[in-house]
Amino acid sequence: MDRRRFIAAAVHGVALTPLAAALSACGNSGAWPQGMVEIKWDRDTCVRCSMVLSDRRFAAQMRGGEKNTVFKFDDIGCAVFWMRDKHKDYPWLADPATRFWVADVGGSGDKWLEARKAFYVGGKISPMGYNYGARAYAEAGAFDFGEMSSHVLAKAK
Repeated sequence: MDRRRFIAAAVHGVALTPLAAALSACGNSGAWPQGMVEIKWDRDTCVRCSMVLSDRRFAAQMRGGEKNTVFKFDDIGCAVFWMRDKHKDYPWLADPATRFWVADVGGSGDKWLEARKAFYVGGKISPMGYNYGARAYAEAGAFDFGEMSSHVLAKAK
């Protein structure tokens, strides 16, 4: 390689490095569990209530079926009602193979739990007013997924 090509290559390499770094910062932060689709905060909307997903402590996501369909929710309560109301349209929602995540209420959208295995504590102020936050471990007064779902459905929103 002659000197002129070497310098041109070096200049272009240096010029592209900051651009490549900036573009990589826009991508996935790596905090998403395997199989989960990135949530675009303040842009994606809840499939049930159409509210923008903003509060990172209460979001949920389901993924499954033959087409690996993804549904995003702003509140675990919306996910519970969606499962009840859409089970005929999407019979795979009840399938144990369906992936179902919920944000850990103690995090900021960087900790995700398997929704059916999480424990739910009441008394939180969630986006749609179902007021349950997910935790990885049981604590005093916490409900499992089935108990929390029953309480949410009893609110009949």
